[in-house]
This record gives sequence, C-alpha cells and structure tokens, in this order.
Amino acid sequence: MSKPYLRLTHPLVRDGGTLRRSSWDEALDRAASALRDARERGGTRTFGMFSCSKATNEMNYIAQKFTRGVIGSNNIDSCNRT
Repeated sequence: MSKPYLRLTHPLVRDGGTLRRSSWDEALDRAASALRDARERGGTRTFGMFSCSKATNEMNYIAQKFTRGVIGSNNIDSCNRT
C-alpha cells in the first residue's frame, strides 16, 4: 500500500533551527529579502540556478531570464547536459 501524499497547507519559515507556521506575506517577504541580499552581495558569487529537463521550455527560459536579468548571474545549469 502506498503512503498518502503530505501536502503543506500553509507556509513555514525557519526561526533558529525550527520551522514555524507563518503568513504568506511573511514567507514571501523573507524569500524576496534573501534573493535581494544574494543579488547585493554579488549574484555571480552567491546565486546559482539548476533547471530540469522535465520542465517545459517556457519554465527553463524564464529560469534563465530570472537568473541572468534579475540576479545578475550566469550560473545556470540543467540536467540536460548529463
């Protein structure tokens, strides 16, 4: 018998070493802040994107546009090359 899938019904954020329930606004603010921080510290040294061959061409395209255009990094790779 297969296990049922567990689905998150709310966002979780890390405080110290534990996860706690949060609002979507807090979770998205934290994610945006971390991406902004990575860009400000130098996206070429602090950020990389890994994409998947099972994703659509459109998803892979937007991943590389985000990585290059928003973060300022050319560090993007894909499992397509293996």
